[in-house]
Amino acid sequence: MKYTTRQKAILLLSDGTIFYGKSIGIEGTVFGEVCFNTGMTGYQEIFTDPSYFGQIMVATNAHIGNYGVNDVDIEADKIMISGLVCKNFSFNHSRTNSTSLEEYFQQQNLVCISDVDTRALVSYIRDNGAMNAVISTDGKSVDELRGLLKSAPDMKGLELASKVSTTEPYYIGEESATYRIAALDLGIKKNILRNLAKRDCYIKVFPFDTSYEEMKAFNPHGFFLSNGPGDPEPLLVAQEAAKKMLQHNDPVFGICLGHQILALANGIPTYKMFNGHRGINHPVKNILTGEGEITSQNHGFAVKKSDLENNPDFEITHLHINDETVAGMRMKNKNAFSVQYHPEASPGPHDSSYLFDQFIENIKQGHTSTR
Repeated sequence: MKYTTRQKAILLLSDGTIFYGKSIGIEGTVFGEVCFNTGMTGYQEIFTDPSYFGQIMVATNAHIGNYGVNDVDIEADKIMISGLVCKNFSFNHSRTNSTSLEEYFQQQNLVCISDVDTRALVSYIRDNGAMNAVISTDGKSVDELRGLLKSAPDMKGLELASKVSTTEPYYIGEESATYRIAALDLGIKKNILRNLAKRDCYIKVFPFDTSYEEMKAFNPHGFFLSNGPGDPEPLLVAQEAAKKMLQHNDPVFGICLGHQILALANGIPTYKMFNGHRGINHPVKNILTGEGEITSQNHGFAVKKSDLENNPDFEITHLHINDETVAGMRMKNKNAFSVQYHPEASPGPHDSSYLFDQFIENIKQGHTSTR
């Protein structure tokens, strides 16, 4: 195997902490909120998940790129993370019918720093919280990077759905399907659309700022509020659309950012988490059944539990076992429910795929049970 000579690179956190590593060969300087994902596999799905837009991803798995990439394992048409931090970057891959991760990054000009002590970095982030950071592989000085990093926007209050949403409506599935779904694209993953389509749904995907009236003109049987990046609070048009869905008692299903939009539409606040949840093995308890689920999660904001508990129109359906944060909710008097995690997985387990079936049942039967 040919030895690859690489240049020195730097990761600078906003509190001044520095981690050193090596460039994989793509020169540049990128900014974003640093976060980590604990998944042992599924890196291509993670890199292309629109919910990660504006974030520098730290991979906790020791090896990244070892099985290559292909056109199947994508959640969007391009890489969404701002940059990658990893321990060992594999320039060679083992899986057939795939190309190298290095070539994939070169095509999309993604800056990556490897040979970083990611165990120490993740431990530091866990103790000190998510924060802005900069990766530089082009020789900029620490003082220069400090100055540039000061102007990077904080994730709190940052609207990012407009950066990843479709600009024009499009369709998924067969027009002859039994159910018509209006999906509000706040950063929707491809596998969500696949899960709906295989349940006999014809989906029209709308831009993030589409009004309720425009979506209703599609004559949908139900509405879907998608996942996506950034703070949910600035998404006022989406919140207003959700309010009108509820006023008309339309069937509504929300995932991740869509879950937060449903809460905000009812006056229930959200907040930025200290670290967030990002991984494919997060334990969730289904309060309605008493059963546990292993879930895929990716979010830095959450619904405020105390306000939800005090709202007579809502019932908490799922809790994150590790920290008791809200993982799912439903409305008692409306045909609406949502979860904070990702039942479509990709990557991750499929314990929660029943939620898509429940959405279809809600459409057919007109009730809100998530059992």
